[in-house]
Amino acid sequence: MSVDLTELFSGQRIMAILRGMSEHTTVELANRAWDLGMDLVEVPIQSSAALPALRAAVAAGRERGRPVGAGTVTTPARVVQAAEAGAAFTVAPGFDGEVLAASLAAGMPHLPGVATPSEIQRALRHGVTWLKAFPASVLGPDWFTAMRGPFPEVNLVATGGVSAHDAADYLTAGARAVAVGSALADPSQWEKLTEIIGG
Repeated sequence: MSVDLTELFSGQRIMAILRGMSEHTTVELANRAWDLGMDLVEVPIQSSAALPALRAAVAAGRERGRPVGAGTVTTPARVVQAAEAGAAFTVAPGFDGEVLAASLAAGMPHLPGVATPSEIQRALRHGVTWLKAFPASVLGPDWFTAMRGPFPEVNLVATGGVSAHDAADYLTAGARAVAVGSALADPSQWEKLTEIIGG
């Protein structure tokens, strides 16, 4: 049964991104994310070499009833790869109408990236209200506050350079969720992540 991003992100303040890791490490960190309370895991597939890690994470997520998405889905061909690997949703660094259409046709909600008001408007014209704000560390928390005024209907996921130490700043500024990567491999950040997840 197909779900949308509002359902997927319901109650979720943090999404884990596991990029460029072995199958074993990807599954290990995915399980760590789920143990900490992060239901959403994304495995980027910037090349075909990343597909085994995505498939492994999807299989692990299936055992625990957790959705795993495919990231860096920048072409319709990658949409096909994501679908064949069993991904529950797709994510991209930018907006592409063909990728959006292909992902939705395959039954996977799509989270495209934006970095400007013009890109947000373009996404809204396509009916997209959940957007990945990338790179968040370059945009900064104030950007999220500024976007809340003209675009109150948009749900922004702060992605790129966000850690447990500044994730709360983005959420306070207006992001609906944040995405973290290396924080999962750093035990010193786990307690802070748990606090943020708990609200």
